[in-house]
Amino acid sequence: MAVGKFVRRRMRYWRGGIAHAVALLLLSLGLGSGAHPSPVSDNKTGLPIGSELDEDAIDNPREVFHSEAVHGHKSYFSNLGNLAFNSPYILGDVARKAHISCGSCHVNGASNPKLFIPGLSTRPGNFDTTSSLFNPKTNNGVLDAVTIPSLRGVRLLAPYGHDGRTASLRDFVRNVVVNEFAGPVPSQEILDALMVYIEDIDFLPNPNLDQTGRLKSGANASQQRGEVLFAKSFPHDPSMSCAGCHMPSAAFVDHRQHDIGSGGLYKTPTLLNADFGAPYFHDGRFDNYGQVIDHFDRVFDLGLSAQDRADLAAYLTAVGDGVRPQYHLTGTNVLSDIDDFVSVLDIAISSHDTEVVALTVQSVSDLLRSLADHYADPAGGEIDGGANERKLARATLAALTQTLHRAGLDAAHGRFDAAAGEYLNYRKLALAAAPLALQAAEKWSLFNPARRETHQAALQPAIAGEAASR
Repeated sequence: MAVGKFVRRRMRYWRGGIAHAVALLLLSLGLGSGAHPSPVSDNKTGLPIGSELDEDAIDNPREVFHSEAVHGHKSYFSNLGNLAFNSPYILGDVARKAHISCGSCHVNGASNPKLFIPGLSTRPGNFDTTSSLFNPKTNNGVLDAVTIPSLRGVRLLAPYGHDGRTASLRDFVRNVVVNEFAGPVPSQEILDALMVYIEDIDFLPNPNLDQTGRLKSGANASQQRGEVLFAKSFPHDPSMSCAGCHMPSAAFVDHRQHDIGSGGLYKTPTLLNADFGAPYFHDGRFDNYGQVIDHFDRVFDLGLSAQDRADLAAYLTAVGDGVRPQYHLTGTNVLSDIDDFVSVLDIAISSHDTEVVALTVQSVSDLLRSLADHYADPAGGEIDGGANERKLARATLAALTQTLHRAGLDAAHGRFDAAAGEYLNYRKLALAAAPLALQAAEKWSLFNPARRETHQAALQPAIAGEAASR
């Protein structure tokens, strides 16, 4: 109720002088964004033409945070780690130019089954982390694309890497930043924050399973038969079973590497939330559980009947399920996410942490400009109405960007009281006026599926022309 009263008061203020002020900003501010269309249609990003990061997806997975379940809120370091995870500025020059962050691959801590980079990916959902594109020093001269794993429950899933080559998650994250993406060695604070955020991402809750990983009593007959088959010893090696490696009581892993006929030793992946993790195997060679089951049946001569395969697939589907938070992308939802990132300035400014202030200002400014692009005038001609609404949305986001930059400049020059004042101005504008402006322009924005489809269609000739000229 208190928030509602505050919003109504801010609405009256917004309809007065602030609306006129931010509208004038359009005449003086450049809103060029680092964001790029999906798929990539020009050479500005440095990525191959046709690269698909699925950045414009309307529906996105969401994290479930362990800290929120236990304490009811996330910590400062979890929010800072989330910011760094979604910032290209902790990576190397190529990633920065392309505006690629850890979150580009691991969308909200999940995987990205649509990611595809020509020359690095052999199929959507995988790419070669040892190519020359991001860091020539790590190029092994082999196209060995691997799938992008979900980070849900990762604190329970050591060792790390598909081949389990790294015992420490901290060492693995540092290697990704420094070696795979040629970023500078992260500061102790940033690396600590990344670890807190990544380890805070929990598995999606699965109502099909009890606390020991067994099916609950409500499971159907096919799922129950599949569970029995899953625990049954292999005919030609009684020491082996599916459950022997995918241990239900231990998040369906055994923390070991095995050769399962896929080309080497690879660690046992968890089956929890795996319904949302296709494609499967380290290189993404399989699209569904049926293909995975056929592989094991063939390699280990299991002698499965058609009914057995169906029952195993039913069981795996039950184990791999999870309750996913609903998140339909809108301008106000994106702004709310940005607000979580900006919140680290509460502590960063008061503690005079200029490194975090600078990272926040730089990263959030890019996100605000990218958000403003969703309210740009449409490609392929004007649509019916909405020009003023889109203009006001862009102006409001420009005002937020400029206010944030002033806070950053003040902090960089040691004027922390002034920085705190500008940050307060940002919060006021972001809390009330900005959501109202974005909501008013929503139906004419790229968050509208019909508008987005028309916009993407208008870009296709440019994409085809770029591809043909290469």
